Amino acid sequence: MKDTLCKALVCQDHIRLYLVKTTDLVQEARDRFDLYPCACAALGRTLSVGSLMGSMLKDDKEMLTISINGHGPIGSIIVDAYHDGSVRGFCSNPHVDTEFKENGKLNVGAVVGNQGTLTVTKDLSMQENFSGTVELVSGEIGEDFAYYFTKSEQTPTAVSVGVLVDPSGNVISAGALILQVLPDATDTDVSICEHVLEGLKPMSTLIREYDDSSLEQLAKDMFEDAHVLETKDVCFSCPCSKQRMEQALSTLRSQDLQAMIEEDHGAKVTCNFCNERYEFTEEELRKILDGRNEPKA
Repeated sequence: MKDTLCKALVCQDHIRLYLVKTTDLVQEARDRFDLYPCACAALGRTLSVGSLMGSMLKDDKEMLTISINGHGPIGSIIVDAYHDGSVRGFCSNPHVDTEFKENGKLNVGAVVGNQGTLTVTKDLSMQENFSGTVELVSGEIGEDFAYYFTKSEQTPTAVSVGVLVDPSGNVISAGALILQVLPDATDTDVSICEHVLEGLKPMSTLIREYDDSSLEQLAKDMFEDAHVLETKDVCFSCPCSKQRMEQALSTLRSQDLQAMIEEDHGAKVTCNFCNERYEFTEEELRKILDGRNEPKA
């Protein structure tokens, strides 16, 4: 099964259910940044939830940015998410030391830390962006997003997210689930959801078990009355390009560009969000220098 996102209504359309499989896109992030296991799990969980949150946006002109900094050794985690469910992101320290819990599972909370904040900034193509910030609960990502939805967006929400990596650090399975209570939900609806969540296997296990099936089937196995609204493919996607990097270089001071030409004989520019590298020759830098408008002092 390709990386896919599924939206559904359950409990007589009183509860929103979002599911996403992100195994391939988390693997791509792992490969792009050479992520060590805990960094892969932490960034992968954030990318997975980010994909679902992006899909909640109203149109393709909107986007959101997730910023997590728990003052742990991984540093900051930054993820951009878009209306189509595509995501991109990075963490400050992709080679953070691997920590384990007593049960042998990766200790994501230990590397993320819990003495900081989770911030979601939404660019809704309005005069000002919407921004919500909450204190981190555990640094385990899922609990922190559940708290964010309930506290910042006043929407009771359950979040389950998981990334399973093998001993070599490759991604076996990854995905996320979000359940949101709508205003007309009854106590019975909430009780049904609580019952389902109590018996739910870890998200990475479910994604692995349904790899040959579909998220629609998973939704229907979880809730008999699941009404699937939409399914679509998702991926790791970055809009960076050599042209955009050229525009960034054109904003530098003339003396800095001149130094790149005379001392470095070219330039290499790397995108923070996808680690793609763009090379510029001396001739290309001269064209940028000759074609730019020097700002007046």
